[in-house]
Amino acid sequence: MDCLSFTNQLFLNTMKTLFCNAGPGMNPKSRYIILLILMVLQFTAARAQSKQYVLQAGASLSNITPFLEGGIVGNFGVPPQAKYIHDELFAKSLVLDDGQQQIAIVIVDNLQISREVFDYARQLIQEKTGMKKENILLAATHTHSSVSASGVDDQRMNFNYARPLDEYQTFVAKRIADGVRRAIYQKEPAKIGWGSVQVPQHVFNRRWIMKEGADVPNPFGGQDKARMNPGVGNPDLVRPAGPTDPELYFVSVQALDGRPIGLLANYSLHYVGGVPADHISSDYFGAFAGYFTKLVEADKNVAGFVAMMSNGTSGNINNINFRGPAEKMSSYQKMQIVAKDVAEAAYKGSKGLTYKTDVKLGAVYSELNLEVRKPTPAMLARAKEVLANPDKMKHYHQQEPTYAKRIIQIQENWPDKIDVVMQTLQIGDLGIAAIPFETFAETGLEIKAKSPFKSTFVIELANGSYGYLPTPEQHELGGYETWLGTNRVEKQGSAKITKRLLEQFNQMKK
Repeated sequence: MDCLSFTNQLFLNTMKTLFCNAGPGMNPKSRYIILLILMVLQFTAARAQSKQYVLQAGASLSNITPFLEGGIVGNFGVPPQAKYIHDELFAKSLVLDDGQQQIAIVIVDNLQISREVFDYARQLIQEKTGMKKENILLAATHTHSSVSASGVDDQRMNFNYARPLDEYQTFVAKRIADGVRRAIYQKEPAKIGWGSVQVPQHVFNRRWIMKEGADVPNPFGGQDKARMNPGVGNPDLVRPAGPTDPELYFVSVQALDGRPIGLLANYSLHYVGGVPADHISSDYFGAFAGYFTKLVEADKNVAGFVAMMSNGTSGNINNINFRGPAEKMSSYQKMQIVAKDVAEAAYKGSKGLTYKTDVKLGAVYSELNLEVRKPTPAMLARAKEVLANPDKMKHYHQQEPTYAKRIIQIQENWPDKIDVVMQTLQIGDLGIAAIPFETFAETGLEIKAKSPFKSTFVIELANGSYGYLPTPEQHELGGYETWLGTNRVEKQGSAKITKRLLEQFNQMKK
C-alpha cells in the first residue's frame, strides 16, 4: 500500500472511531452528517493531491550521420554522392513528465522524413517504454545537405507506405527510439520556462509578385504572378507575395539546481545553405545548437546539455534579401552568421525566463483526410510526350521534364486521398502544433493568433512529409511551391489543417 492509500485508510478508521464513540449528547443524525462532510473533504483533498504536477525531464543526442557515398538530396537533378562530413547529424530528444502525462519531442537533422519511418520509431518507443504514440512529436529540420530518410529517389515523389524501409531509414528510426529511451532513463526533477524574441534580420519572403508582362513561366504552359527566388535586384520585382514570421521561440529546461538540461528553439527560416554539393551538414540548425551550447558552457560548467532548433513555418521563407545588395560569402559563412545571431538572441532572451515545476502536459493526435491533387488528361498527355521525346520538344520551362515525371508518378502511385497526422502538445500555457508539410508563414501566424493558449508555436515537417502547403490565396498566384508535383494535396489543405489544429488546441485547453 502506498503512502497516500495508507493515509486515506487511517483517516477513515479515525472517523469510524469518532463516530462509534460519540457521546450520548450527539444524536445519530448529526454524527452521520459530520462523518459525511469529513469524508467529502478528505476525498476532495486526495483528488487535489493526485492532480499535482511535478515535472521531470531528460534530454539526449543520437548520432544519425549517414555513410559516405549516399545521395545528397534537396536539389534538382541527380543527387551528388556524399564525400565529406562537415558536421555530424543528430536526432535530439527532449522528454517531459508531469507525473500524469509523458511527452517526447525529437528534432532530426534531415531534409524530411517519411511517415513510415516516424511511425516505426514511434512503434519502437511505445513497445520499449509504454509512452503513448500521440505523445511523441517527431520532426525533421530540412537541412539540404543530408542523405534523405524519406526513401525516395526522385525528389521525394513516391508514395511509399507499402515499401519496406531501406537501411538508412531503419537506422534513423532505431536511433530516434534509442534517443527517447535514453532521455527517459536520464529524467530528473526539473523546471521549465518559455518565451520569445524577434529576430527579423534573417527572414525574407522568397516569393515575389512580378511586374505585369514579366515572363514567369511554369512547367505546365502557363504564366505565374509570383516567382520563387527571383534574383537579387531583379528589375521586375514588385513586392513580396506574403509575410514573414520573425519570432524566435525557445523552451528552456533546467534541473532544480539551475543546471541546464535542454533547450528547444523554433524559428521560421528555411535552411541557409552555402554548403559544397558533396558535404554532409546539419545547416544552421546544428550550428545554432553549437553556438548556444558554447554560451551555456561559458556561463555554467555543464555536461550533457542538448540544444535543438526546430523548423517553424518557413515554406516560403529564406534568408536572401532580394532588394539587395547581393552578398558574396564563402562556404558555411552565412550559415554561421545566422546561427550565431539567433543563438545569441535566444540566450539573451532565456535569461529573463520565469521557470515552473508544476506545469500540466497534454497531447492530442488525430488523422486528417485530404484529397490528392491529380493532373488533367491534357497534362498527362503532355507529360508522356515530353518524356518520350526529351530532346525534340521545346519545353515550357527548364524543369518541365522533372515535373512531367512527377505528375505521372502522382497519377500512378498516389491514392486519391491520404491521411496525415495532426498533433498538438500542451506544456502549461504553451501550445505546440505539428504539421507534416513545408508550411507557409501565414499559416503559422494564423494558428498563433487564434490559439487559445497564451503562447504558441508551430513545427513543420513533423510526423511525415507531403511537400509544400501553400494557402488558397497563394495558389492563385502560382509559383514553384504551388506547382503540381511540389504541392500534392488539395488547395484548401492549409485551411483544413489550421481548423483541425485549433480544434485540438481548444480540446486540450478545456
